[in-house]
Amino acid sequence: MASNEGMVLSVRGEARRTVIPDAVTLSGGLTVWEQDRAAALSGATQAVRGLTGELADLGGVALRAGNERAVLTWSAFSATTQIERRHDNESGRLEPTGRVAASVAVAITVRDFELLDALGSVLASDERLDVRRVTWKVDDDNPAWAAVRADAIAAALRRGWDYAAALGVDLQAVEQVADPGLLAAGGQEPAHFRMARAASAAGEIDTPSLDPVPQEVAAAVEARFRASTAILRS
Repeated sequence: MASNEGMVLSVRGEARRTVIPDAVTLSGGLTVWEQDRAAALSGATQAVRGLTGELADLGGVALRAGNERAVLTWSAFSATTQIERRHDNESGRLEPTGRVAASVAVAITVRDFELLDALGSVLASDERLDVRRVTWKVDDDNPAWAAVRADAIAAALRRGWDYAAALGVDLQAVEQVADPGLLAAGGQEPAHFRMARAASAAGEIDTPSLDPVPQEVAAAVEARFRASTAILRS
């Protein structure tokens, strides 16, 4: 039905950009095997000190509140022990071998990618260190986010004009622009538009690949435009 106030067009705009990441985090653990729990824990402590000493030589610091954006930070946490067991053919059970493993979880974050080659050498030289995951990150305040959101709004505007042209009307005003789901009760923003796509490598890595992996940042918006009244004819 026609109205003197015109009609409302509701559209969605989406955009993506590929950018260089701001940081990379390597997650893994240091594991030391000894004949008893005390020796294993002592060995793990020494291993952590050795690793963090080498990281400090690269300009790294222990992660603390307020230094999250230092060029290189590390954190060591969650020390655990585990008794080694092997299957015994006679008993048919898993029996202790007499060895105990002590493991300390380690996370290393790098923001100065000039340090990556040196860091790779440090990690590859210690057989007790197991790097299980490499995750690249785009900061929340990276200018790419503002740019891709602007791209999404521009895409919504283009779509609005496309619809208006098909209906033979003109866009007169922007009524609303919102994140996906906010213009419709109960809607939720799709997960793939909430964050940068993080490229990561999982599993055991003998020599981690530390070449910066370009990341995709994505945005989506919903927009409502006021348009002149469309006259429909059969």
